[in-house]
Amino acid sequence: MNDRVAASAPAGASEPNRPPPNRAGVGLKSEHYRTILETRPDIGWFEVHPENYMLEGGPPLRYLEAIRADYPLSLHGVGMSLGSCEAPPRDHLDRLKALVERFEPFLVSEHLSWSRIGDRFLADLLPVPLTREALGVMADNVARAQDHLGRRMLIENPSTYLRFEHEEIPEPEFLAELARRTGCGLLLDLNNLFVCASNHGFDPLAWLDAFALGAVGEIHLAGHAVDDADGHVIRVDDHGSPVGEEVWALYREVIARRGAIPTLIERDANLPPFDALLEEARHADRVAREASEPRAEVAAGYA
Repeated sequence: MNDRVAASAPAGASEPNRPPPNRAGVGLKSEHYRTILETRPDIGWFEVHPENYMLEGGPPLRYLEAIRADYPLSLHGVGMSLGSCEAPPRDHLDRLKALVERFEPFLVSEHLSWSRIGDRFLADLLPVPLTREALGVMADNVARAQDHLGRRMLIENPSTYLRFEHEEIPEPEFLAELARRTGCGLLLDLNNLFVCASNHGFDPLAWLDAFALGAVGEIHLAGHAVDDADGHVIRVDDHGSPVGEEVWALYREVIARRGAIPTLIERDANLPPFDALLEEARHADRVAREASEPRAEVAAGYA
């Protein structure tokens, strides 16, 4: 490919067929393809939405192949609608499986959400009611998807703005039971957690106390917008700004409890130059190292 430059592999990069480092990565955007290939930045990995690459060919796939040659990839789906009453569409699963087999991502993830009724697709990741019936539907669909892909998936906690009147299961317990029933892992989005805690008035640390941290295979960090709804502050998960300090504080807490884990800097709106995202990823690496030190010291004391 003509856009690829000859250079040595970036320091710390993993071979595509090896386990990824417990480092930070960023979402891969088309605006940054050339910068990445020309500069070969020292970064842990890249995440892509597979729906953007379900193509027969063309430049996006060629760029992705070139970047995949040097960096691990994660596939983070937005179109499977695992919370819908219907099973995930077979053609969608087939196309996703083709990408998984072609690019061998180290992680495949989706959302605790729904976005489809029959052949009608909605543009939003809508919340799943936290009921026993919804848990059964979600578990069946996650199991179907994992069986089809031949891969364990991670399921992400959502951002929400309204609460269902007849919730039966607290969200941390709902996700833990989903993981228990299906063997799936969990993707812990700390910005989503902070947004929900602020919007609904609960303690995010108490939520973490009840959450199955041992099942977490990835963390997402992002920024959010603050809006006013008739005098009431609403936080909106828009991925349009740098990670806020409240979310960094939650990240320190989780790493202190759980240890270092692959972490994504998510940015989908108001996209900055790549160097700004790279610096946020490096900051996440520094925070993870610092937060992990007490755990390492305790472990060394019992060696």
